[in-house]
Amino acid sequence: MSHGSLPHDLAIRGDGGGTIIMLVMDGLGGLPHPDTGRTELESAATPHLDALAARSSLGMLAPVGHGITPGSGPGHLALFGYDPIESMIGRGVLSALGVGFELRPGDVAARLNLATVDHKGVVTDRRAGRPSDEDGRRVIERVRAELRAPDGVEVTLIHEKEHRAVLVLRGEGLGADIADTDPQRTGLTPVPAVATGAEPESERTAAIVQGILDQVREILADEPRANSFLARGFAVFKSYPTFEARFGLRAVAVARYPMYRGVASLVGMAVEGVPDSNEGSVGILERHFGAYDFYFIHFKDTDSRGHDGDFEGKVAAIEEVDTLLPRITGLGADVLIVTGDHSTPALYREHSWHHVPTLVASKWARPSADVFGESSCREGELGVVPGKDLMSLALAHAGRLDKYGA
Repeated sequence: MSHGSLPHDLAIRGDGGGTIIMLVMDGLGGLPHPDTGRTELESAATPHLDALAARSSLGMLAPVGHGITPGSGPGHLALFGYDPIESMIGRGVLSALGVGFELRPGDVAARLNLATVDHKGVVTDRRAGRPSDEDGRRVIERVRAELRAPDGVEVTLIHEKEHRAVLVLRGEGLGADIADTDPQRTGLTPVPAVATGAEPESERTAAIVQGILDQVREILADEPRANSFLARGFAVFKSYPTFEARFGLRAVAVARYPMYRGVASLVGMAVEGVPDSNEGSVGILERHFGAYDFYFIHFKDTDSRGHDGDFEGKVAAIEEVDTLLPRITGLGADVLIVTGDHSTPALYREHSWHHVPTLVASKWARPSADVFGESSCREGELGVVPGKDLMSLALAHAGRLDKYGA
């Protein structure tokens, strides 16, 4: 099975090449505000991004395919040059790797949301009021102390961030073809954990998961907000070809949220510390610049504000990244890419299928506009770029690809 998108005989040059920074503003793409006709990116004051656009090739990114709404995992795998269809991996594995858990082949992982369920069993808050990291950790530790693990299965619960946690099951004969128990909106009861196929391994694992969730409801019955778990993104861990083996790039990831460190770890990127702020992320990038060939730096708030339906909040998140950009451009990378893993329009409040504005800055770029936004990127020379092909553009601009054919 191929995990990449480059033709098998498209050779990576063996004599090195330039450095690459990939800056990802999660959920960057937006929709026009009905009062102004401008998206969040177009509404933001971004003098540094606009100056960068004026010396960049512009285009729009289709993370997975036309009309397909990507999750964050497939979106990032595509950005890293892996075919998001053939390399599909569940969010649970990415979350487990992101918190530093050493998965073994055959482990089953799922992402958990702490949630609020009323006396009728109806979900009233899918995120339990977004508890602090301290309170979320307290709830997970309480469950961990009281949970009775089924025979023959090792159960690991790890707090991730705020309302998020990770469940890992280890044992013989486990499967991951299990329906998400998160109903995705309030006013509904949690979906039972059931196998989505006829494999006995997944049927057994679904029963184990449901038993765990039932115990959690009992253990947390007296909690005012976080009194239930919702599980999604079940996946079995398997190894992937590393980023360095495929592209000849020593790579490092800088991300505040565990899931994004997880997808980077999945493809063998190093993780140099856990930043506590966007400014801290840039600080880690600065400290390690020069030690690697490829630098992935991730900013989450653009996506979070989109999910909140907070148009002005997303504008502010974009503007914050813009204020940090001079420190990133000042590092002097040979190639700087700015993009997103998907669109999360504030007007839509969820991930969407819309293309993502993208720029590629290098001395080989062919500029076409002096502003970075959806409208200018639609007119750029890159056109609509399949997400999995962005890495080949990065490699070309960095002088790391040999000529194709005679």
